[in-house]
Amino acid sequence: MKILVTICKNHIAPRFDLTIEVLIATREGKKLGTPFRTILLNRPSAEELCSLIMKEHIDTVICGGIEEKHLKYLSWKKIKVIHSVIGPYAEALKEANDNRLQSGVILSGAVSR
Repeated sequence: MKILVTICKNHIAPRFDLTIEVLIATREGKKLGTPFRTILLNRPSAEELCSLIMKEHIDTVICGGIEEKHLKYLSWKKIKVIHSVIGPYAEALKEANDNRLQSGVILSGAVSR
């Protein structure tokens, strides 16, 4: 299983359509394989990100806010999208690996400002 996380520094990127960096993790059995792959996109583009997701055969996407048309497209392609997640991407990956991550969650490692 492959998981793609939209990232910004050490956190989940707040918006899918403005993401320029993603992390791809492979789940092997009940563990996440290492090392993770990080990909820098040429420019923020939801369409190019969706294309990358399809090309990489991603099973699950973890992201912040996402427009409904992109959410519907990915869901139609049978990709699980866990969206509106706020907090550190490492914590999100751990929760997803343990099947506990849900859309709309604010992770305990999120910094309030």
